[in-house]
Amino acid sequence: MTELTRRTVLAGAAVASAATALTPLAPAPAKAAAPLLGTQAPGWYRYKVGSYEITCVTDGRNTFKLPDSFVGNAGKDQVNAALAAAYMEKDTMTIPYTPIVINTGSKLVAIDCGTGEANFERSKGVGGQYHTNLKAAGIDRNAVDVVIISHFHGDHINGLITPDKKPSFPNAEIMVPAAEWKYFMDDGELSRQTTDRMKGVFAGARTVFDALNRKVTPYEPGKELAPGITPVATNGHTPGHNSHIVASGNSKVYVQADVTNHPALFVRNPGWHAFFDQDAKMAEETRRKVYDMLVAEKMLVQGFHYPFPGMAYIEKAGNGYREIPVMWNPTL
Repeated sequence: MTELTRRTVLAGAAVASAATALTPLAPAPAKAAAPLLGTQAPGWYRYKVGSYEITCVTDGRNTFKLPDSFVGNAGKDQVNAALAAAYMEKDTMTIPYTPIVINTGSKLVAIDCGTGEANFERSKGVGGQYHTNLKAAGIDRNAVDVVIISHFHGDHINGLITPDKKPSFPNAEIMVPAAEWKYFMDDGELSRQTTDRMKGVFAGARTVFDALNRKVTPYEPGKELAPGITPVATNGHTPGHNSHIVASGNSKVYVQADVTNHPALFVRNPGWHAFFDQDAKMAEETRRKVYDMLVAEKMLVQGFHYPFPGMAYIEKAGNGYREIPVMWNPTL
């Protein structure tokens, strides 16, 4: 065993100095600085559910100052503590967006479509990335057969139209929840809105669907929309909010849309009420019911607002739940 002492350290340093003196022509380390690139790789990821191929396509994110009322029934100090526990920045909320596309072998089906291409320029490339990343993933939007919408918030529907208000998916059938359509297209419901936010949600939905000449197919929960893709009523976030189960063979994934927002807050604290939820009590009841099912069935969940690529399994943790991200797979 070698004993490290002050004498041996000094002797070693002397030997190293002598060796350097004997090799004056040794090459010097490179000093040219490589330029910073300042860009990310295209944001998409694929995995299999049975024989189906699912492509997660990031639309980017939105970062904003944490409002005092972001969680209606928890103090800002509690929310900041939850952010800190997830190594997220205090007083700042970052929400990712991850729609998916499913290739069943016979149909190419998109579920939700992000904040829209117009948001790419508006956000300086932070959001609105969906259609760019869709193309990078090798998916031609003209080849999409069906677009299934979970609910009518702008981060889920604005990608249906181009910045000049043309259909983004010109050859696709656009399928929307019947209850959502009935509510948001009702002039009486619009007249009863009292907040600027909800008036904006109504206006945004009408802008998108009027640009499509309101050419949509309303659907009911429980009825298969495409091979292996079945909607599930998950009301509360909005009156007609739907999630979707994608099943092939013995495999399933639960595409939850906005049953939760960011998991660091609303998976780990399912009783918290996000200000996005129209009926917070119903949203909480739905969230607990869905997550108890995910735990019991050990079913994979695909979270629209989970960190990219948004796949996880769920386990009970204290009074709430904990998401276990799925390990990245370099192959299919």
